[in-house]
Amino acid sequence: MPIVRLTALLALFCSAQPHAETLTYPLHSEGVDPEAYVVEMLHQALARSGGDYRLQPSPRPMPQSRAEQSLEQNDGVVQLMWAMTTRAREQILLPIRIPLYKGLIGWRVPLVRREDKDWLSRVQSLADLKPMRFGQRADWPDTRILRDNGLQVITSQSYDSLFRMLGAGRFDLFPREVVVVWNEQAEAAREGLELEVDEHIVIHYPTAFYFFTSRARADLATAIERGLEAMIADGSYEALFQQHHGATLERARLAQRRVIELENHDLPAQTPFQREELWYRPGAPR
Repeated sequence: MPIVRLTALLALFCSAQPHAETLTYPLHSEGVDPEAYVVEMLHQALARSGGDYRLQPSPRPMPQSRAEQSLEQNDGVVQLMWAMTTRAREQILLPIRIPLYKGLIGWRVPLVRREDKDWLSRVQSLADLKPMRFGQRADWPDTRILRDNGLQVITSQSYDSLFRMLGAGRFDLFPREVVVVWNEQAEAAREGLELEVDEHIVIHYPTAFYFFTSRARADLATAIERGLEAMIADGSYEALFQQHHGATLERARLAQRRVIELENHDLPAQTPFQREELWYRPGAPR
């Protein structure tokens, strides 16, 4: 066969092969990835989606507000993000309404300074928390939830700086997701910060943590949803949850802590609380 013809056939063959779409997600922070669980869930969901995708993080950490703007404008910088749902967020982005942490994002265990480790043992109600100063990042929906419940909030634009601010006494407690709080405390200790995980209370508000895409990418949202539903059906959704968080939940003893309930006025009405298999409830059998 002439070389020219062979080359043309090879080019035609290569051009006919499907190419994986690269999906960029916003990197949370430098160093240890605090959301490796979500990335693994996304990998598994996409593998069951029927599409062909390749995942990569953004080159540098990206605030939620910047990722949200990118998706709203569909500018191609990122193709998806994961975040706590709000009414405003669901209006401008496409939510995939399967809670990635089974609602645990709304179960918050405080980080405190070591000298204050027994301080919260006296807390009986929301009123007892109102004199205290809470730390949060400025663009997190939790900031509004805490303030709507009458709590004082000190904000920062930087996730990493919040741990240093707590250590320096800029605020009194930093309520963290139960699924990450011990890892964050250990990382803070490596940075020389003397912080402790409170053992007395848990702050709870109903919320969900979803994958979001641009409204222009309904195809991608449908693919992710298809993959997540397949994971729920074959048991891998629950298995991955238990693999990453089962031991942490046993350590947290949520059912034995004093629960301080907050209201979430920004929770969309479409939140699928009717699907009991999607939510974690302390004390309920697995």
